[in-house]
Amino acid sequence: MAETLVPPPHSDELKVSFPDEHVLLLTLNRPKSLNAMTPRMTGDIKRVLDWFEEEPQLWVVIVTGAGRLFCAGADLKAWNNEQQAGATNEQENAASNLNGFGSISRRQSNKPIIAAVNGGAYGGGVEIILNCDIVIASNDARFALPEVKRGVVAAQGGIPRLSQIAGHQLASEILLTGRTITAADASTRFGFVNTVVPAAQLLSTALGVAKEIVSNSPDAVQSTKHGLLLSQKLNHSEALMTHLWSNFSKRVYKGENIKEGLKAFAERRAPVWRNPAKL
Repeated sequence: MAETLVPPPHSDELKVSFPDEHVLLLTLNRPKSLNAMTPRMTGDIKRVLDWFEEEPQLWVVIVTGAGRLFCAGADLKAWNNEQQAGATNEQENAASNLNGFGSISRRQSNKPIIAAVNGGAYGGGVEIILNCDIVIASNDARFALPEVKRGVVAAQGGIPRLSQIAGHQLASEILLTGRTITAADASTRFGFVNTVVPAAQLLSTALGVAKEIVSNSPDAVQSTKHGLLLSQKLNHSEALMTHLWSNFSKRVYKGENIKEGLKAFAERRAPVWRNPAKL
């Protein structure tokens, strides 16, 4: 499949690969700068993920970082230069950036996003993983939202997402102190890491989860993800009915994959899924 897929042009700040059928792997690639986000990297991620959203052959994306850290957040040296020169309008920039930090932290993707967090994440890097569906972390990973220590705010989606996941008091503990927490605490206390594994097993574990998702109907997976997104924005009844009458549900119940799934069950065999039809 990899030979037939040609991603959009991107710089060497982002590596793009296809480790398995229907799976896209994005690797943030500024290891010397701890993968601190730049406008160029953000643009690369946006172009590739916008393409991923529309490519029927790709069903799941894994995001990881090259080197010893997933993402250190924003490039604070560049930000300082802009701030001292008075060249930024932070509120307008944040409000107009629909997909958020790194084009991920507020992205409303109907396809699953898996974060494979090597070494840890800080600031915007944590905001990215808070908006991922499944987070696998190395056991040496550390996490922090230290914005208040620098006079700024985790305004790219981190505050509401952490509050939803961890609850007000635990979210406050991280956001108001700026303290660093371990992967174990991120998993057991704060609830935004699914699995903690040895560093050597990080990518293989993430790929295993991706393959488990890919073994299911892509129509059903994407409709389910759409339902999860609606549940973040609407009350129970509104989310249920909006999801039920959505184009994602229509594709499930009127498509070929539901027929294949039920037929395969009756015939006691593994289903052979088709790429989902474009909505």
